[in-house]
Formats: sequence, structure tokens, C-alpha cells
Amino acid sequence: MATQTQTQTTTTPSSLKPHLYIPRGSITAPLNFYQPPADNSLPFNYVEQPPQGLPQRNFSDSPKDVTISDLRDHDPSTFNLSTHAFAPVQDVTSAATRQTFNSETDVKAIYYPEVESLLLEKVPGAKRVLIFDHTIRLASPGAKRAPVNRVHVDQTANSGPQRVRHHLPSSEAEELLKGRVRIINVWRPLNPPIAAHPLAFADSRSVPEGAMVSIQHRYPDRVGETAAVGWTEGQEWWYWSGMEESERLLLQCFDSESGGRVPHTAFVDPRSEQGVGRESVEVRALVFG
Repeated sequence: MATQTQTQTTTTPSSLKPHLYIPRGSITAPLNFYQPPADNSLPFNYVEQPPQGLPQRNFSDSPKDVTISDLRDHDPSTFNLSTHAFAPVQDVTSAATRQTFNSETDVKAIYYPEVESLLLEKVPGAKRVLIFDHTIRLASPGAKRAPVNRVHVDQTANSGPQRVRHHLPSSEAEELLKGRVRIINVWRPLNPPIAAHPLAFADSRSVPEGAMVSIQHRYPDRVGETAAVGWTEGQEWWYWSGMEESERLLLQCFDSESGGRVPHTAFVDPRSEQGVGRESVEVRALVFG
């Protein structure tokens, strides 16, 4: 595993927003890990409004203070999908503007092709990419989707193949499942630089399989599966301070070959200025080959 380095806590101004200070360096902050249902029932979470009489989810959180190292203090090439299940990418050009992400049509027409090209270029062995959705998150009151302050993985060993079968014809899906399949999220800021509610992500190797808990992910028309994550000693956590517009974070949530998957969560950095929001978008894709 990459070695964690304690660095001095600093805040630096942004060149794009000179009055906004960006927390830098390692930080110890609470992350919310899995707490099972009190009645020991199978855990579930409703994606939309739950049926009357049922909670949004039936499990709770167990906060744990964790040291989170700043990826910015290290050579980005140190990190890769095959080893860590995450990879930083810098110097990405894009024709998409903030206005692009106000339109589903524009996101799919302008940004999706950029993400597809990025994945084909940066993911070793990738031969085909199928983008199946995206989510825009706003850390502001009343937002439809806010940053998720709970450690999780978007997919499981069961839901990965289900995704392929859900989005492709049966015969094509079964043929593709004979080869390597990965599900990768491409995460980027929409109001750069990120100065509050940053994303923390763990080295996949530091999180044992026993810490992963399958959660029923209940959509209006079907039931999927995600993973919650319990705390275990030795977990190694990172964040990327002050992510800029030209930077992307690749988060591998499923790999049929290596099993690598990256637990991740938004967290509250106590050094952030009060009232600063975060806007981000994550695009989810099936990567074949």
C-alpha cells in the first residue's frame, strides 16, 4: 500500500477564487461507517420516496475518526486502478461548461463522449465503454441529490453482472460477461476548486471483504445492491484537496477480474469555511476488456 505521510495542515487561496481558502494536507475527521439494523433484519435503502410506513433506510451510521491523507502531496502516478481501485487524472480538457450540466440532453451529447474517450485512454485493456447514468450532487439546502456522507461502494459482486444484464440484450450481456467487466465512476467538480465536503476514498487493499455489507438498493421498478462498509483497523483513506476543473477521479466500483472496489464517502472537513458548498458530477460506466 502507498505510505501515508502526515503533512502540516494548511489552507491556501485558489487562483480561480482568490478569497476562497482550500484546506490542504492530512486531516483527522469522522467518517460514517455501517451500523446494522437494531432488529438484525436485512439492510435496505430506498432510492426514491419509500412506501408509507417504511424508513428511507433501516440501518444507521457509526462515526469513526479517521486520518485522511492528501493525495495532492504525492506523485499521482503512484495510484492506479489495478492496485488501489482509484486513479487521479490531471490536465483533462473539456467542452462542457457549468451550463452543460443543467441539461440532461447536453450532458449526454457533450460530456458523455468525453468520459468514454477518457476511459478508453486511461483504463488499461479497455475496449468498449457503456455509460449508463450520471448524478449531479449539490451541497445546498433542498438539493435533489446531496453528497453522501456515508462510506459505501456503488456496486457489489452480485450487482456488477446484474448491471450488464440490465443495460444490454441477454445474448450480448452473457458474451461480454465471459470477459473482464469493470464499473468505473468518473468524478469531477462543477464549482472548482473543491473547498468543502470533499470526497474521501480508501485503498481497496486496506478494506477486507469482511467489512463489506450488501444493502438492498430499492428502485421503484427493481431491486439492486450496493455495499455499506464497516470500520476495520488498517484502512487507508485519501482525499484530493482542491480538485480543479481539469482533474478527474476514477473510482472503480466493480472488477470481475481482480475484485478491486473503492469505498468512498463525502466528509466534513473542519477546516472548510462556513457556508461553502460543493457541486460535483459522477458518471457511471461499464468498461469491457
